[in-house]
Amino acid sequence: MTPLARSRRAPAPKKETVADPAAEAAAVVKALKAAGTARNRSGMARFGITGEVAGVTLAAMRPIQRRYRRDHAFAAALWRTGLHEARIMACDLDEPDKVTSRQMDAWAGAFDNWAVCDGACLHLFVKTPFVQEKIEKWANDEREFVRRAAFSLIACYTVHGKQVPDERFLPYLDLIERRATDPRNFVKKAVNWALRQIGKRSQALRRPALALARRLAASDDRNARWIGKDAVRELTDPVQVRRIAARSRGRTDPR
Repeated sequence: MTPLARSRRAPAPKKETVADPAAEAAAVVKALKAAGTARNRSGMARFGITGEVAGVTLAAMRPIQRRYRRDHAFAAALWRTGLHEARIMACDLDEPDKVTSRQMDAWAGAFDNWAVCDGACLHLFVKTPFVQEKIEKWANDEREFVRRAAFSLIACYTVHGKQVPDERFLPYLDLIERRATDPRNFVKKAVNWALRQIGKRSQALRRPALALARRLAASDDRNARWIGKDAVRELTDPVQVRRIAARSRGRTDPR
């Protein structure tokens, strides 16, 4: 794009500072519900997005969300509304350095679908200093979406923890093996996601992750078998093998 073209672009709207978080959150909920449709709600339900849902697409949510800067109090107010789309916005607008361990436990305990669970892990929780603590704790929690959050957080951490040494991820393979027999669909898929992401992080991690995937693929448990076979397929795919090798060179190349 030329400098002239850049100069013609409309300036980004100034982000608002929220004086009354509760009142503003109520206004956002009203706008989201007005933008929602029955068709979208039906489609989201088919993909397991349940709870109080307005039925707003992400594309329709963006203009509303772009009006606001990151704001911890406002994010908390959005979360308290209970509306799915408002909670998705809360995960994007909260300030990671103000998030507490107690808040993470409270939000995780309120997860009622995979989308808000993964959104919180990807856009907020992985940026806090409590990642390792919560992975260990939530993996041992019996609630479906709390346990899913543990493995979703592992998957996000493999990508966002760029300065974290590979060795830090090895104990998570034990967690994955321990929970691979959980029959609940949303847990099973997150366990599989975590295993694949660890294996794709580097050559050094691909070897133990692939070894675990092969053990699980030979398991007598059908859930562990599905997780293992799917991970073996991805971690032995020639395209992925090349990408992992290139990624590993990039992490170790001093240039």
